[in-house]
Amino acid sequence: MQRHTFRAMGTEIEVLLDHPDDGVSRAAFSRVEDEFEQIEASLSRFRPESELSRLNRDGVIEASPMLLEVTKLALTARERSAGRFDPTIHDALVAAGYDRTFEEVPAEGPAREQSAACGGSVAISARTIRLEQGTKLDFGGIGKGYAVDRTVAALSTVGPCLVNAGGDLAVAGTGWPIGVETSSEPLTLELTAGALATSGRDRRHWRRGGVDQHHIIDPATGLPAVTDVLLATVVAPTAVEAEVLAKLAFLAGAENALRQGITGVLVTADGRTVLMGDLR
Repeated sequence: MQRHTFRAMGTEIEVLLDHPDDGVSRAAFSRVEDEFEQIEASLSRFRPESELSRLNRDGVIEASPMLLEVTKLALTARERSAGRFDPTIHDALVAAGYDRTFEEVPAEGPAREQSAACGGSVAISARTIRLEQGTKLDFGGIGKGYAVDRTVAALSTVGPCLVNAGGDLAVAGTGWPIGVETSSEPLTLELTAGALATSGRDRRHWRRGGVDQHHIIDPATGLPAVTDVLLATVVAPTAVEAEVLAKLAFLAGAENALRQGITGVLVTADGRTVLMGDLR
């Protein structure tokens, strides 16, 4: 088993590949790093020269196939979730204090005006993406899921593999034991295919004006979500879908998430572990 780690998208990327040839593995790992870099260069809101930054700045762009695909994935998720998942949360994240890479976000800061609307119109015609005036996009979570899905698909032609981007992971080719955080001992799931993603407010959080803030925005309010869920981990066929469903479970709260038909694990703020779907 060959293992490789590197930094991308503000997190550590772990890649496992079951292949006996070190040279083949090194070449495959290099391609994974290149793929993550290309995706981040296109989709990061923290890079002024990225395609996404140019779209947010200009309001319209002739998009690359990658930006076009991810935008369509995000808009489909918004439609299927009746707006509970929404890529137009950019300004709400900035208003909450997440206006730079998380490593640079101050742990404490003064109170700020927090009245950023979500739900703006995004129109796609052929290769043109056009944003409603005042609307900006963020692809932080779904971008990681997209990168994981693409790299696992490529690596699976070399051998059984796993790609983990800070808790958003996908596997192919064999049974992989995956540890899932609970309120007590970790729960081990075996994934033979598909993906897993976690949304939570236990790590990416800070304070503004003495008020706790975190990065999971409720599009209904434009504010960091108020929920009894601390962590939501979801299993799905793809990392993109798992990322979307994990956010929906987090936003729904423990009682409502149980009725969504989602498979996964919730950790609540009061220390309970709640199993969902096929894990119940």
